[in-house]
Amino acid sequence: MSTTVDVATLDLIENALLNARFEMDEVVRRAAMSPTIRVQHDEFPMICNADGQMVVGQFGSYIPEVIDRFGGIDEGDVILLNDPYLCKGSISHCNDWLVILPVFFEGRRVAFASLFGHMMDVGGKVPGSQVSDALSIWEEGIRIPPIKILERGVLNETALDVILNNTRTPDTNRSDLMAIIGGCRAAERRIVEICERFGPETFEATCDALLDRTRRAMAHIIRRYIPEDPVTFTDWVDDDGLGNGPFKMVLTIWREGDVCHADWSGTDDQAPGSINFHIHDGLCKLFLGIYMIMAFDPEILFNDGIYDVFEVTLPEGSLLNPKFPAPLSNRLNVHTRLFDCMSGALGQEAPELSMAAGYGTSPFFVFSGEDGGEYFQFVELLFGGLPARYSSDGLDGHSWWPLFRTTPAEYAESYYPVRISSYVPARDTGGAGFHRGGTGIEKTYVFTATGAFTVNDDRATIPPWGTNGGRHGGCSTKTLIRASGEVVELPSKIDQVQVGAGDTLVFRTAGAGGWGDPFDRDPERVLRDVQRDLVSPEAALREYGVVVDGAAVDRTATEAERARRRRQRGPVELFDFGHAPKGGS
Repeated sequence: MSTTVDVATLDLIENALLNARFEMDEVVRRAAMSPTIRVQHDEFPMICNADGQMVVGQFGSYIPEVIDRFGGIDEGDVILLNDPYLCKGSISHCNDWLVILPVFFEGRRVAFASLFGHMMDVGGKVPGSQVSDALSIWEEGIRIPPIKILERGVLNETALDVILNNTRTPDTNRSDLMAIIGGCRAAERRIVEICERFGPETFEATCDALLDRTRRAMAHIIRRYIPEDPVTFTDWVDDDGLGNGPFKMVLTIWREGDVCHADWSGTDDQAPGSINFHIHDGLCKLFLGIYMIMAFDPEILFNDGIYDVFEVTLPEGSLLNPKFPAPLSNRLNVHTRLFDCMSGALGQEAPELSMAAGYGTSPFFVFSGEDGGEYFQFVELLFGGLPARYSSDGLDGHSWWPLFRTTPAEYAESYYPVRISSYVPARDTGGAGFHRGGTGIEKTYVFTATGAFTVNDDRATIPPWGTNGGRHGGCSTKTLIRASGEVVELPSKIDQVQVGAGDTLVFRTAGAGGWGDPFDRDPERVLRDVQRDLVSPEAALREYGVVVDGAAVDRTATEAERARRRRQRGPVELFDFGHAPKGGS
């Protein structure tokens, strides 16, 4: 006999699970040692039902595929893995260490808690293990198959010793791993409390109801916003760090009944370099669902109920489905372009609900060496401009991932031989529009010891496009200024650049595209952007037709300039790709 869950109970358990999910975050951040997790929050939790379907979380379930490798899962077991090829890309590079913890109540498995976090180093050929010139995953660090790192509560010290012996940061990695396990333990306690209060049958019925509710809500959005006729969009990744590129990504979307089809046929073959994104088809479905939820109805719960209303085609051997042993460590260049392609395809039929392209990756910086005879390794993710959209400007210097935080200069300077001399918006990188694209950031590092740095970024040659009349955003740049005064312009992807004390790196990330006609933007808002040093007076005139006279707008001159420019320009275009390759839609 099936258990019926009333609305009040459904609401109580849903919010209890959401709170448990955020408690997982907090436990991990307080217990971890690395700046990537403790400071920047590069970790992702989820809570699944007894079958391994994600009920609450961010990254989609892979658990059934993993637990099938074991003869049985017992209370007290904890599974660890980091190999993307052995979990169908649910984690997408070796730096992400993933933990799965089965939750039992009175001897019965009722759920799973799972969490992964980005480790500072996993033994790849360069410090940080995100390798621009890797030709295979063998160069990107230790690959851990699914193992029971704890079996019935007993830690497998031998396995852990072997794993940590293959990293440059063993103490930090051990601390972060134990923090991740602790986060899963926190969820375990909360799930047991729910079962004690409501009973395991009610808990399981609630999980089923939450999955079904998301499926029905997602089907409604698909029926309303996805056209039956196919719509195609194309975007590009600059390069793979080895001189190859640009790389094309093509998405075609259409609807059949309640089901949205997303076909990536036409996407380029896998890259020789490490930008390949080995994405699980379920995770691709989740990303599509999350994008549409955030665009159309943010109250919908992210979970595996999304899976039933999407069909995904990921061509084998492509950037999105590479063949082993393709390198994967810098896959976020392709990952974030996936979001841009979704926006470009979905926005064509509903431009008032669309958004432009963003800064194009998750830029990172790794500085390592020896200071005072001790090894150091500073790892930092940087942010850029988020896209303008129909409702508002894009966010300036923000992460794609909403909970990520920037590393405070005080933290970096306290623990590593580096000084942050400036951290400012990258002026004129936000694409002009009725709503302005977010600006990138310009961060200046002054090295106070000898070492080497690695950087990885994108949108250095192909700018983030604007839409519905909005202009493209600005590109990223990397400039090394030697203590001698020599200035070296660097590519966006480069490993192990040797530096000495007094050398300076200016790390400038890309902005985002604008939305809507920039000549319709309120001149006072343009003036405010000029006063905040987000837009230069020259760009105010060039891009917006706004004449800034000191601390005010010259209204008469602005109206005349805009009228002249409208006549000269003609109708606005749906997309502005700047100097990108042709054929964007």
